Amino acid sequence: MKYFKIFLVALATILFATAGTAIAKQEKLPEVTVDGLHRVPDSNMAIVYAEPGADLAQYQRIKLLDAYVAFRKNWERDQRSSAASRLSVTSRDVEKIKNNLAQEFDAVFRTTLEDGGYEVVEESDEDVLLVRPAIINLDVNAPDTQRAGRSATFTESAGEMTLYIEIYDSVTGDLIAKALDRRTDSRRGFYTWTNSVTNAAAARRILKGWATILLDALNEAKQQ
Repeated sequence: MKYFKIFLVALATILFATAGTAIAKQEKLPEVTVDGLHRVPDSNMAIVYAEPGADLAQYQRIKLLDAYVAFRKNWERDQRSSAASRLSVTSRDVEKIKNNLAQEFDAVFRTTLEDGGYEVVEESDEDVLLVRPAIINLDVNAPDTQRAGRSATFTESAGEMTLYIEIYDSVTGDLIAKALDRRTDSRRGFYTWTNSVTNAAAARRILKGWATILLDALNEAKQQ
């Protein structure tokens, strides 16, 4: 599992960098990946690849794995070297933020999928689709810590994060689709107080958007 996480984050980072370069230069992304997935154009996520002709009609339930969470490279170091070093985050703060986001991911995706008619289960079966998610490049502009006391931080945006998600047949382990998408907390055009409550609300908005995209994609695939 340790090596898988390293591979997953490295792969997602490479794909994200490739997409950014391609968009900047208006170049086309590869139409077919090394694992045989074909690019899906005009999707609601930045990059989507899927198995051609994959039939999702058989899948009625979802096995949702825990989301792996990784901060932007050097995020913790940058926080500790900031002007407000006396209020900088600790390793314990970092793990708490990661764990809270992973739990929020599970809660938002589980609720959205179940409300959409998909039972979320723990077991693998022929009618179960396995979803393996990761949140990478997490960048929280103003993390709220207990040491902040009465101090207040004002920002335009809570931050940003990137979703990398893979979808498998839960029995055969065949990779059916994968997607990558970066989202930033919407710029409000003015500064507002940022704390743990506003950060959590911003994260939920982004997660809800992704969960809805997944639900819509599953429903649309069944209708084809």
